Amino acid sequence: MTGPGPAVAPGSVKVEIWSDVVCPWCYIGKRRFESGLAAFEQRDEVEVQWRSFELDPRAPRTSDGDQVERLARKYGMTREAALAAQARVTGLAAEEGLAYRLDLARPANTFDAHRLLHLAAERGVQGAAEERLFAAYFTEGRALSDPETLVALAGEVGLDEAAAREVLQGDAYAEAVAGDEREAAALGISGVPFFVIDRRYGISGAQPADLIQRALAQAWADAHPDVPTD
Repeated sequence: MTGPGPAVAPGSVKVEIWSDVVCPWCYIGKRRFESGLAAFEQRDEVEVQWRSFELDPRAPRTSDGDQVERLARKYGMTREAALAAQARVTGLAAEEGLAYRLDLARPANTFDAHRLLHLAAERGVQGAAEERLFAAYFTEGRALSDPETLVALAGEVGLDEAAAREVLQGDAYAEAVAGDEREAAALGISGVPFFVIDRRYGISGAQPADLIQRALAQAWADAHPDVPTD
């Protein structure tokens, strides 16, 4: 995988993560990435940027009804199979220390949430905002399509609530979200999570932490060809 990508500090490793805050595998992938990063000796030389990806850009702002039935319809499965799928992903999340409550999750259009994440990136709290939105959706049943909910969550990670509300009342960062999604398409990304490392390596899905650690080590070695490695 190649491409110009964003500017990075010389010698550092740039990781871009395309993700959606209502994607159950993305939250699991985030935890596995964090574990892989923690095991990487040069972790302080890794820059992380979250990029926007909407699983369903046409999703309504509000959606009532049975979550299990909605899942069954979407993937053409029985209700029993949908329940089993939810149980499986909940179990895998628990292995990463995440307490999923998919019975509480409220379907949402995430376009505004992604716009807020771009504001958070500008203010230096994108990682914290990403984590807060994931937890709000998967463990607390918060409505991520609701502007006031988003404003409150923004305030919890240190963003100015008035600034967050102003963003949500207008169209700020709309083009930034669209740009991330166009770039995903150009890179051939059709599902998330997707990790792009230095625009040289791509990791699709919530892969194990050791695989992520090895990919980071390879990227760092590529950026430091004159440094001996073990």
